[in-house]
Amino acid sequence: MTLLPENELTSQLRAAVSAAGCEVVSDVRRAKALIWCSPDPSGLAAVLQAAPDLEWIQLPFAGVERFVTFFSEDRVWTAAKGIYGPAVAELALALILAGLRKIGSFARASSWLPLDQTSLWSAKVTIIGGGGIARSLIDLLAPFNCDVVVVRRSGAGIEGARVEPADRMADALAGAAAVVLALPLTKETERSVDAKFLELMDPAAWLVNVARGGIVVTSDLVTALRRGAIGGAALDVTDPEPLPDGHPLWTLDNCIITPHAANTFQLGTAPLVALVKENASRFHRCEPLLGRVDIDAGY
Repeated sequence: MTLLPENELTSQLRAAVSAAGCEVVSDVRRAKALIWCSPDPSGLAAVLQAAPDLEWIQLPFAGVERFVTFFSEDRVWTAAKGIYGPAVAELALALILAGLRKIGSFARASSWLPLDQTSLWSAKVTIIGGGGIARSLIDLLAPFNCDVVVVRRSGAGIEGARVEPADRMADALAGAAAVVLALPLTKETERSVDAKFLELMDPAAWLVNVARGGIVVTSDLVTALRRGAIGGAALDVTDPEPLPDGHPLWTLDNCIITPHAANTFQLGTAPLVALVKENASRFHRCEPLLGRVDIDAGY
């Protein structure tokens, strides 16, 4: 097993692989598995070409849209699915509360503002996407007695929420105080939150994006926020990203922006190390791996 490229993660992940009972080799041509240590795919194509015997590649994050061109059925690909859910859900809850309780406006104000807020208590919250972030957020919302609706592709049930298929999006969005984007970026989901989607949201509802910026048509969102078509947007991810200085989103009182802070290096290292150790141990024992990528679905 080998680890590439060399960076601040490599030493910790190498220790995890060794602790799992696997041999770490420096020559990728001798390896049966590769732990890719960077969110950047640069250099991966050359590695895969040089090492045709690689059976398994572990990617460091849950979002794998930058790697889809490398996926093939002759190798097992795994991602960090689910392990970052608690940290991302924590920020999602903070953004929901910040939006509904107008904390962004209050923080920017230089004078006393009217108290036109919305309570999260017993409110409807719609989560688009049914993965680890959604599951963690459902748990965090439980003390608020929320009516949680999850829109997911599979339609499979989730404890603590009602599930709606994507073709019932209008019903899922109707009456929601907050709409949380927690789905992967794929060909199907890219730019899916457009003017039509935003029109289905209630006029006071807040859009919270902790997924990927490319899911939202930014120009349509700017228009909706300027018109007051929705209550506001709380964005941890944007398109483009980083959001350039002077972009219209920075100027809108009903928009809160955080700099892709839901899962930082400091927050994510320990869960990733634990996952790599577990998967290396499973690979060593020829057992099923965690976080396997669905090649056809692209995540």
